Amino acid sequence: MNIHTIILAAGEGSRMNSNRAKSLQQIGGTSMLEKICNTAGKITKNITLVVGYDKESIIDEAKKLSHLNITTSLQPRPIGTGDAVKCGLDKVSDNSKVLVLYGDVPLIKEDTLNDLISASTEGASILTTVLENPFGYGRVKKNKDGHALSIVEEKDASESEREIKQVFTGVLCVDKDLLAEGLSEIKNENAANEFYLTDLVSIMNLKGVKINTCDASNEEVQGANNKKELERLETIYRSMKTEELFDLGITVIDASRLDVRGTVEAGKDCTIDVNVILEGEVVLGNNVYIGPNTILKDVHIGDGSRVEAFSHLVSAKVGEKCVIGPYARLREGSDIKNLAKVGNFVETKNTTLGEGSKANHFTYLGDTNVGTKTNIGAGTITCNYDGTNKHKTIIGDNSFIGSNSSLVAPVEIGNSSTIAAGSVITKNVPEDALGVGRSKQTNKDNWSKKKD
Repeated sequence: MNIHTIILAAGEGSRMNSNRAKSLQQIGGTSMLEKICNTAGKITKNITLVVGYDKESIIDEAKKLSHLNITTSLQPRPIGTGDAVKCGLDKVSDNSKVLVLYGDVPLIKEDTLNDLISASTEGASILTTVLENPFGYGRVKKNKDGHALSIVEEKDASESEREIKQVFTGVLCVDKDLLAEGLSEIKNENAANEFYLTDLVSIMNLKGVKINTCDASNEEVQGANNKKELERLETIYRSMKTEELFDLGITVIDASRLDVRGTVEAGKDCTIDVNVILEGEVVLGNNVYIGPNTILKDVHIGDGSRVEAFSHLVSAKVGEKCVIGPYARLREGSDIKNLAKVGNFVETKNTTLGEGSKANHFTYLGDTNVGTKTNIGAGTITCNYDGTNKHKTIIGDNSFIGSNSSLVAPVEIGNSSTIAAGSVITKNVPEDALGVGRSKQTNKDNWSKKKD
């Protein structure tokens, strides 16, 4: 079955009070449009965005999603959802089914869309939800066989029809030829002079098309027209992602204070404390602890490791039984081997810290390879940048780097060597050697009296 998805993204969203198009507003670290495109991309090879307001920004957003086959069609004037879908049909090949989604309804799940597609085998299906208070929404009127007959708007509904709690979300799946034929018959004889997609249901029904309904949860089909509703979507998204962590067996101390903005894989018995942000691809082994106020982005953490409070890890790898933080920062290219420790106010970038090695306090390691069981003293800096180029520092196994040392790259420190505290090292230090790079201390007697 060839499925082509049309995503309506032409809306301005004036109530957002923003210079950006409505579908480009962000939740969970990415735009609403990116989220729904990624979901659609899991079930369809072809996606067409119908653009209008701020079309250049929408197109730029689509270009970022290079892993998806996305085309765009222009809706010249905002004259209704029916017209918008018609504008997107020119990109759809014959003998396709068309899935219609919305750029500002980003939380629909893949399984829900698969169910909707399966329900369209008789010709068409529409996505519905059940509301306890459906005031203002179009009710789904059905026959005794459960097929949809029409969408009845609030102002046109009879007393009995207003009792219907099942409402239409605007999402549907239908054969292209049926869709094209139905869209051609939609009229704009209403106060707004717009072509409404909801009219398609009654038009198809009169042609004998069997229209099945498929229910979704209220949370999945929430949209956002203003910043308050956008915040509500953020809350729903946070809850959905936290539920996924519960299913993985992760202990979450407070679900309301966790933001998952990417994918998470985890072993058993992991714990995540409060105010943690997880972005990109995060992989946790068994028995991993993530402390409060921590940010992890594109990070792999091995079994039994701890990331203590206020640490920030980006594009880094942490081995087994490591301790990171508190207040540590691992930047891109950091590779912390098993049993190593990165402590308070230590920053690493493009650096390997060998097995069992330690950098406990106030240290910067950039473009550095540290061997096994080496101690990096407080205040150590690898001076990797000369103002033009980056250079490498190599520190061997079982070495000791004294506090407040500066290692001016490129430089190598051999195995089992010691650097005296307060040294500035500009030349290689061989194995088993002591490297000292200090100026001679001079004491001035009676200095304090001369100042008076």
